[in-house]
Amino acid sequence: MTTVALVLAAVLAIAAVLIVARPFLREPGAADDLLAPFDEAALERLRLAEERDRALAALKELEFDHRTGKVSDADYRELVGPLRRQAADALRALDERSGAGPAPTRPEEARPGWRSADPAGRGGAGRGRSRTRRRTRPGR
Repeated sequence: MTTVALVLAAVLAIAAVLIVARPFLREPGAADDLLAPFDEAALERLRLAEERDRALAALKELEFDHRTGKVSDADYRELVGPLRRQAADALRALDERSGAGPAPTRPEEARPGWRSADPAGRGGAGRGRSRTRRRTRPGR
């Protein structure tokens, strides 16, 4: 009786392994491996997204180089403007293609009930040092 049980358990284990491994053992068919062709709008969105990514990466690299001292203040001011415009143009074009419409240019347009803390609207928030203290571990 125990021999029959062992043989039955072995057959059941082999069957379970084959069932689980079956998707990994079969070759994918050619129809499974094809992507749907892109239409013109999808290709344009892809191009704009790549342009946005390149502009933001260049801006991030410039800011990093400026912080580490590889780029002087004068060079940074000269280079950051065109890069920001390029990134903004790419983001704006991508938003227009996605149907979101033009992005609001002022904070009040983005949030109707929201008012800027700076009455002149110069964007004074975030300038200067933070007044919050950094917590440190005891003994440091």
